[in-house]
Order: sequence, then C-alpha cells, then structure tokens
Amino acid sequence: MYAKHYKTDEVIPDELIAKMEASSHFNQGFVTVEFTAAAYLDMNWHTLTQAEEKDALTFEKEAMEKIGLIPEIVVRYRSPYFAHVFSGDYSSGYYGYQWAAVLDADAFEAFKETSLFDKETAKAFRENILEKGGTEDPMKLYKQFRGAEPSTEPMLRRKGLI
Repeated sequence: MYAKHYKTDEVIPDELIAKMEASSHFNQGFVTVEFTAAAYLDMNWHTLTQAEEKDALTFEKEAMEKIGLIPEIVVRYRSPYFAHVFSGDYSSGYYGYQWAAVLDADAFEAFKETSLFDKETAKAFRENILEKGGTEDPMKLYKQFRGAEPSTEPMLRRKGLI
C-alpha cells in the first residue's frame, strides 16, 4: 500500500523485501553474545557475597573466562564505566534488555498465530498485560495472556539465529 516507487508507482518487489529482511540478521550472533556477556558480568558483580576490594578488570576477565567468551567478542561495557552495574535501582538489571526482547517477540507471536488485527488477541493483551500493570505477578499475567510462559524461540527466529 505504501512501498511504491516514487516515479513509477511500482510496488516494491518481494525479492528486495526478502533481501532487506535478511540483512537485518547480519551480526545478530555477535550482538546477542555481547549483550549477554554484559548481563552476565552485571549479575556477577551483584551476586558477590563478601564485601571486599576487587580489581575490576581482573574480576571482569575471570567472569568472561567462566562463560568461555571468545577473544573476538569483548564485554560491551568495561566494568569501570559500566553505569548499569553500579547505578542504584538499575543495578543488576542489564539482563532486562534481553528479557524484554524475549517478551516482545513471544507476545507478537500471539498476533502472528491469529492475525495482526485479531480483536480477541488484542483484547487478551490489553486485559492481561496493559490494564493490570504491576498489580499482580508479571509471569501470572503473561501466562493468562499467552497461555504459557514466554518462549525464547520467537526472539531467536527474529534475530535469524534459528
């Protein structure tokens, strides 16, 4: 309806759309690992049980060695300036970016399974997620909307990783 050539009014070819969609998957493995490593580092700092002085770069290096992070991928943010790690209420929450991507993709999957404009799916989303806000356990609300816990598969598919 809108993707037409400005001079010829020709509709954008499906082949070009496919190429653009495929290009959105470029480097997603790298980006996903980079984000996940940063979330892992954040959690490592916040699961320390003893108050002791640490060399930030050594701690970071050891944490990344534990997960087998390859040298070609470095931590997205270095500990000395990784504001998420030490900024009050946001501390230990960097994983939230990946979790939000999982929720977003899985919730959108519900619309893809019916139709993007399905009124019942939209109503279930509105009533179980949007209207309830933080009034009940978020996972309980999500399950009421979706019928199950969120799956990581839609997010991985969206990134072109499966």
